[in-house]
Amino acid sequence: MNGHIETVNTWRHQLRGTLVIVKKNVMIYYLQPPVLIFGVLFPVFFFLAFWMGRPISAESVVPGMVAMALWFTASAVGPLVTPWERRARTYERLIAAPVSMLAVIGGDVISGLLFGACLSIVPVVLGLALTGAAVTNLGLLALGIVLGALSFASLGVLLAAPPASNPSNIMLLSNLVRLPLLFVSGIFMPISRMPGWARWVAPASPLAYAGDLIRGGFGQEGYFPWWLSVGMLAALTCLLFWGACRFHGRWRAKGL
Repeated sequence: MNGHIETVNTWRHQLRGTLVIVKKNVMIYYLQPPVLIFGVLFPVFFFLAFWMGRPISAESVVPGMVAMALWFTASAVGPLVTPWERRARTYERLIAAPVSMLAVIGGDVISGLLFGACLSIVPVVLGLALTGAAVTNLGLLALGIVLGALSFASLGVLLAAPPASNPSNIMLLSNLVRLPLLFVSGIFMPISRMPGWARWVAPASPLAYAGDLIRGGFGQEGYFPWWLSVGMLAALTCLLFWGACRFHGRWRAKGL
C-alpha cells in the first residue's frame, strides 16, 4: 500500500513538473519573434507562393493551409526553445531539477501541441469565413489537428536534441528534415499523382496522415483510410517521443 502511494506521489510530482515547464514556455517563448515568424508567417507565405497562379479553387486550399500551418507551428517550439535555454544557461538548471527527462520532454511536447493546435484555428476560421469551405466531419478535423500537433511537436523536440546553443543551427537541421517531409506529404500535389519514389517516401511523413484527416474533416478525399492515419500518427508520435527522450537523455548524461 505504501509503495502504491509513493508511486502515485512520484507521478504526481512529475506531472506537476511537466505543467510548470509548459507554463514557462507559454509565458516566455510563445510571443518571441522567431517563433511567430517560423511558426506563423513562414507557412502562410510559403503556401501562397505555391498556390497563386494555379487553377485551384479557394475552398480546396483550406485543408492544406491548415495542415501546413499546424506542421510549422507545432514543430517550431522545440527547435527554438531548447537552444535559447542552452545559450542563456537555463537549460542546465532545467535538467538538474528534480524531475525526470520524460517530464522535461513532455513539457516541451505539450507546449508545441498547444501552440500548434491553437494557432491552427486561425486558418480554419479564415477558410470558413472567406471561402466556400465547410467542416463536414468535426471529429476527423479534431483528430487531425490534435494528433498531428502531438506528432509534429515530438518531431520538433527530437530535432532540438543536438547540443547547439545557437537557434539558427537547430533551425537549419529542422528545415532539412521538415521541408522534404512537407513536399512528399501530399499538401501541394496529391500523393496518388506523385512519382513512384515519392509515394514510397510519403508514408514516413506524419504530415501525410494529419493532412488526410484534416481533408476528411472538410469533406475531401484522402489518400489513406482514416483509421490508418490515426494509427500511424499514434505510432509515429510514440516513436518520435521515445527518440527525443533517448537523445536528450544521452546529451544530459554527457553534461552537454
